[in-house]
Amino acid sequence: MSLLDNIVSHNEQFVENKQYEQFLTSKFPDKKMVILTCMDTRLTELLPRAMNLRNGDAKIIKNAGALVSHPFGSIMRSLIVAVYDLSAEEVFVVGHYDCGMTGLNSEKVLAKARERGVPDKLIRMLEHAGIELDKFLTGFERVHDSVLNSVEVIRNHPLLPANLPVHGLIISPETGRLDVITDGYEYIASREQGKTRR
Repeated sequence: MSLLDNIVSHNEQFVENKQYEQFLTSKFPDKKMVILTCMDTRLTELLPRAMNLRNGDAKIIKNAGALVSHPFGSIMRSLIVAVYDLSAEEVFVVGHYDCGMTGLNSEKVLAKARERGVPDKLIRMLEHAGIELDKFLTGFERVHDSVLNSVEVIRNHPLLPANLPVHGLIISPETGRLDVITDGYEYIASREQGKTRR
């Protein structure tokens, strides 16, 4: 039986036994927060528990490295929708230690793409067409800096209010310990006093 068959079979029982009832909630986050975090499998259940979240408490957006790599890309659009359409009042950017994006470089990714059948000719064509694969497929050196960079993009986005608290944290994928890198409340207070602190 394939993985898909296993999932569909389980799902039929899940629905038939009404196991979904314990997860019923609205589309609006009860704690009025949106989280941008990494897609790392270790965080699937750990992160919500470490942050005291239940189903329905927060909007959770996941991508590799919890990165906002483009101010008008899909991650930023999701954050904007969460704030204006879904009533989120705070943003949490949560990176994690031992992230796969640390030290990621395009050469390794493209080598694996070639091994999986992506023609070298196609890769060269993309590069000649102006696609910066080196930039697109490169991670970061320090998760601390990456979290700060994503927070700064969000804080300074022209379509978001200046009084929106944007926090930056790093979680341990082993213990769930959260380290606060930048406190959105402090940032707003210091900016209002005429000085910007991270």
